[in-house]
Amino acid sequence: MPAVTFDLIKTDTRTKARRGIVHTPHGDIETPIFMPVGTAATVKAMRPEQVEELGAQIILSNTYHLYLRPGMDVVKEAGGLHRFMNWNRPILTDSGGFQVFSLGAMRKIREEGVSFRSHIDGSRHMISPEKSMEIQHCLGSDIMMAFDECAPYPADRDYVRKSMDRTHRWLERCKAYHHEYGERLGGESQILGEGLNQSLFGIMQGGMYKDMRRESAERVSELDLPGYSIGGLSVGEPKELMYEIMDECVELLPKSKPRYLMGVGSPDCLFEGVERGIDMFDCVLPTRIARHGLAMTSQGRVNIKNAQYERDFTALDPNCSCYTCRNYSRAYLRHLFKCDEILSSMLMTNHNLHFLVNTMTNIRKAIDEDRFTEYKKEFYDAYGKF
Repeated sequence: MPAVTFDLIKTDTRTKARRGIVHTPHGDIETPIFMPVGTAATVKAMRPEQVEELGAQIILSNTYHLYLRPGMDVVKEAGGLHRFMNWNRPILTDSGGFQVFSLGAMRKIREEGVSFRSHIDGSRHMISPEKSMEIQHCLGSDIMMAFDECAPYPADRDYVRKSMDRTHRWLERCKAYHHEYGERLGGESQILGEGLNQSLFGIMQGGMYKDMRRESAERVSELDLPGYSIGGLSVGEPKELMYEIMDECVELLPKSKPRYLMGVGSPDCLFEGVERGIDMFDCVLPTRIARHGLAMTSQGRVNIKNAQYERDFTALDPNCSCYTCRNYSRAYLRHLFKCDEILSSMLMTNHNLHFLVNTMTNIRKAIDEDRFTEYKKEFYDAYGKF
């Protein structure tokens, strides 16, 4: 029995939207779910207790960044990522593949893995599938992602073919290393002295080529992993193309396993993904735009920098119950931002994360009540332009 399992509870009667529960060693996750991103073992501008209080059930951290600092040995010595950052709910770790491949000229891809220079100090490093697994074992996350190559957009067929084939070979190596690691520990991951297990999710690639997406889905599914993600989307392609490829991808993955769309977090993409049968999402968008004075609200985006809010003493979102909206006005938030106060990022981030987490709660409720289509329309009508 894998450490992470999935129960499908209900499928919407008119769409492919579905409700489920992902069971992990650190608690259950109700899906569909949005995962806030805590890249360097922290959700920027938020205390872990605040993240939990607003209803987040799981967060994502990043292998590449934690490998560079503070280092996997430091996190392991601290008792693992959960103890290190004081987060007692589930954690998913991205393999570091996307970050490494984003380095451009600072990295070199080989069959063995990827050699690269650190974006911090220029030092040389190598991450292979085995190294990525080793790091994630030290971090002790509940869900580990396989090391993959994320092809850019646009990319020609030959490049995507070679990249996809390499990704599949790397996935097999990740699975083998993870299995051998468990065997060495007597069948359970005891690296933290807690007897906690970890599960490996595979990643489908194939760029914008439907035939390769079908092939990739078949090859990753054959490995019978606890979950699967769709990689290589939201990398610069038009949204219409992303939805078209998503249509092709979702139905190819096992219905009995959680489906994870990587790097997507705008409200419209969440709705479109859920409608197509996606269970899990993550993105830095809500925290990043918060630090730039942008808020997602039930009435659309609000740019708190605008002069029209200088004497606006109403809540950021009149329909929101988050800490920020209960206690502070748009005028005050604008003042904080204009003064470059840290509290601006804290309050805006709190609101944006609450907004997306609450939207996903409402989506789950709508699926339960067979009214997902109606809720989507209500949301779109109120939000306006995305």
